[in-house]
Amino acid sequence: MSLLRANFPGSGGDFAPLFRLLDDYDDHRSSRNQSVTSFSPRFDIRESEDAYHFDGELPGISQKDIDIEFSDPQTLVVKGHTEREYQTSEPEGKAKEGAKKSDDGKPTHRFWASERSVGEFQRVFSFPTPVDQHNVKASLKNGILAIQVPKVSAASSKKITIE
Repeated sequence: MSLLRANFPGSGGDFAPLFRLLDDYDDHRSSRNQSVTSFSPRFDIRESEDAYHFDGELPGISQKDIDIEFSDPQTLVVKGHTEREYQTSEPEGKAKEGAKKSDDGKPTHRFWASERSVGEFQRVFSFPTPVDQHNVKASLKNGILAIQVPKVSAASSKKITIE
């Protein structure tokens, strides 16, 4: 449901919060019926004269767990996964005697809240103009995935002289 066109002025930009709400609802409904949890990372999408710029929030996700690819010449797919990891304040081997442990020997916990996004994620972006797939640049710094997708420069006419 996420289309790049809906995020530009004059093309329904005022409805962006509504589209985001609908995306969240769709993600919530589909995740209730799956054994693998999923989430949809948030992206800021900007357009400059020569490129599209994406800045997505992927806190705590390693570069090796993110895939960026084109499914066709006009569609960019960002997908990956993350697992929940915990830092314990008790040194290894110092767990309280009689504490419950799971089958793998790790202490079990009773959650009061579980709000972090974990599982599989995927975002699909469709471009309104042709893009240069071969010169895309991506970086991950401080949990922000930055992707720059250059536009294909307009074909200029070339006059051919007859010899």
